[in-house]
Amino acid sequence: MKNTALSSTHEALGAKMVPFAGYNMPVSYEGVNVEHETVRNGVGVFDVSHMGEFLIEGPKAIDLIQKVSSNDASKLTVGKAQYSYLPNEKGGIVDDLIVYRVKEEVYLLVVNASNIDKDWEHISKYNTAIGADMRNISENYSLLAIQGPKAVEAMQALTSVDLSEIKFYNFVVADFAGIEHVIISATGYTGSGGFEIYCKNEEVKQVWDKVLEAGADYGIKPIGLAARDTLRLEMGYCLYGNDITDETSPFEAGLGWITKFSKDFVNSEALAREKERGLERKLVAFELDDRGIPRQGYDIVDGQGKKIGEVTSGTMSPSLAKGIGLGYVPKILSEAGSKIHIQIRKNAIPATVVKLPFYKG
Repeated sequence: MKNTALSSTHEALGAKMVPFAGYNMPVSYEGVNVEHETVRNGVGVFDVSHMGEFLIEGPKAIDLIQKVSSNDASKLTVGKAQYSYLPNEKGGIVDDLIVYRVKEEVYLLVVNASNIDKDWEHISKYNTAIGADMRNISENYSLLAIQGPKAVEAMQALTSVDLSEIKFYNFVVADFAGIEHVIISATGYTGSGGFEIYCKNEEVKQVWDKVLEAGADYGIKPIGLAARDTLRLEMGYCLYGNDITDETSPFEAGLGWITKFSKDFVNSEALAREKERGLERKLVAFELDDRGIPRQGYDIVDGQGKKIGEVTSGTMSPSLAKGIGLGYVPKILSEAGSKIHIQIRKNAIPATVVKLPFYKG
C-alpha cells in the first residue's frame, strides 16, 4: 500500500483511511454529508495525489497524443486543458484523462490512479513507432483539489495571479503558497468550481498548511474521497471502473462529444462505424421515486421485473435528499421521463430517467 506525501497529515487530522487504487487514502474526516455541503456551499480541500501524471515532450509529443487520445489535442494552446479518453482496440475505454499543454512541445497527461501502469503500457506501445519523449512523474508529484464557490476568494492571498481570470479548463504556472512554480488549474470533479494544484511531493505539506490557513475564515475543511464521489455523481461525471471500463462503448457512455474523427486515432475506424450504426443502449441518470439507495451492481428492471440493465454508480444525494444513480439501459428507455425500476433487495423501486446534472446549483 502506497502513501501520499500527506498520509500522516490526514491521520493526524483524524481521517478515516482506506485502501484506494493501491494508496492509503482519507475516505472521510467528519462524515460525507458535512464534507459534501462544505464543498457545495463554501470551500474544501482534497488530497488527490494518487492520480497519475505523465509528461509527453518533444517534436513528436503531439503526434503521440493525437494517436492515443479521442479528443483533438491540436486545438490546445499553451495554458489550456482538455478532457479526453484513451480508446482501446476493441471498442472500450482504457481510461479517461485530462491533457494539459504546458509549453509548445510539453504536454501533461493526468490519469486515474488505478490505471497508471495500464495507461503507461498502452501509450508506450504506440510510442514505439512515434518516438516522443515520455516520463512517468506520478511518484514525484502531488495534487490538491481546492473546490467550492468560495475557492477563488479564499485562495487569492496565496498567489500573485488573479484567480478569477483563470477560465474553466485553463491553467497557469505561477507562485502559490510560497512555492515558485506550481500548476494552478481551473478544473475539478465536483461541479462547484475551484482549482487543482500540482506541486512536488516535498512542497505539498507547505501548500496544504497554507491552504487551510488561508481558507480558515471561509470555513475550509479537508474533504475525503467519499464526498468526492457524491459530488461527482450529482454532476453525472463518469467514474472509471464504474460507469466506463475496458468494455464500455464511449458512445453509449455519452462521450461522443470528445470523440473527434477529424484525425486518425486508435480504433477510430471501428468507432466511426459504431456511431453510424446507432446505439442499442445508453448510460442514463435516474432518480428514485420512492425511498431507497441505489448501489453499484443493483439490477435495473422493467415493470414486469425483467432485468434490462445495471446500476453503475448510485448514492443518496446529500443535496437532493433522494436516491440517484447512473446505469445502462436500452436506448428506448433513455429519454428523460422514462420509467424504470431499481431492484433493491426484494423490492423493485420505481425510478425516473432525468437529464444531467442532478444538482443544478
